[in-house]
Amino acid sequence: MHFISEQRLDDGVLEREFTLGEIPGILWTPVSAPASAPVPLILLGHPPLGLRRMYPRLVARALDSAADGFATATIELPGSGDRPRWPVVEQARSDLRRAMEAGDPVNDEIVDALILPLAVPEWQAALDALLLLPEIGGPVGYSGGVISIGIRLAVVEPRICAAVLFAGSFVPRAMFEQARQVTIPLHVLLQWDDEGNDRQAALDLFDAFGSEEKSLHAHLGGHTGVPQFAGDAAARFFTRHLM
Repeated sequence: MHFISEQRLDDGVLEREFTLGEIPGILWTPVSAPASAPVPLILLGHPPLGLRRMYPRLVARALDSAADGFATATIELPGSGDRPRWPVVEQARSDLRRAMEAGDPVNDEIVDALILPLAVPEWQAALDALLLLPEIGGPVGYSGGVISIGIRLAVVEPRICAAVLFAGSFVPRAMFEQARQVTIPLHVLLQWDDEGNDRQAALDLFDAFGSEEKSLHAHLGGHTGVPQFAGDAAARFFTRHLM
């Protein structure tokens, strides 16, 4: 991991951009996180729209988490931002736009091509490097979308002990079986009127999770209308399980 820039944000948070091989990422840590008192880490998931486009939303989440005593980090997803384009993913995005513009159902082939290439091993490699930093000590949580990444990480990554998942992205059928293997505590957010989300599929996915502790928090409104108090509840969830 190589840090390529550093700045101190107004809220007393240190923001550092890094590269891990060809993977760009950003790490936010509270200034009050010295090596003598390492803090828990939350991995910030996001849709494959590019870190620059997602930055305002990501940094807002990072600042809130820092105020609660957490470090946060995120990486650029394959085929997005400045990373090389993947033809299969680009074709899936075009097929998705055509289907939605025509009001047609989004078939399984499009969903699989769009979601399955998003590389969970890259998140694990980032986690390996982040946990070597003296100011980060774990435990580790995952927060956000794409929900399929959160599911897969919860299954294969034992260092993640709690997750806040956003039920607002397409889910390959294979993920429903994997959801049954998830056993960590879950806090799931669902926007009830999300125009791009299959509400029933989101409810079925929640039902499939194997966790003994799981809660579903549904709110009226579209995809970007998550109320502030929903974030407050998610923060309390992480404080219970990571502190």
